[in-house]
Amino acid sequence: MNSERYRELLLEERRKVTDAIAYLQTENPGSMDEEIPETGMADTATVTLDREVDYSLEENAAHVLREIDDALKRLDDGTFGTCRRCGKPIGEERLDAMPYVTLCIDCKRLEERG
Repeated sequence: MNSERYRELLLEERRKVTDAIAYLQTENPGSMDEEIPETGMADTATVTLDREVDYSLEENAAHVLREIDDALKRLDDGTFGTCRRCGKPIGEERLDAMPYVTLCIDCKRLEERG
């Protein structure tokens, strides 16, 4: 496994996520009161929904950022690419698609089934 290639993939993904977080934060710098026009409840509902969507996106991006940072640590300590559940190698196709995953495809499927 080419760990430097994965490090570059992770760092590039990290840049994208931090850029997305910065964008979301500049889109919503003030309070909702500053955004809500005085025209009515429909406008208030729209602003509220938009803000909730942005917060959800920001929360998800922060979660992905933590996963990326954890994957970079695994690269440093030599455990990157090893399934945390079964200990088998995670397939390179899976790592190429999402280099911060911690489960092989079989263990991920088992997790999703509950």
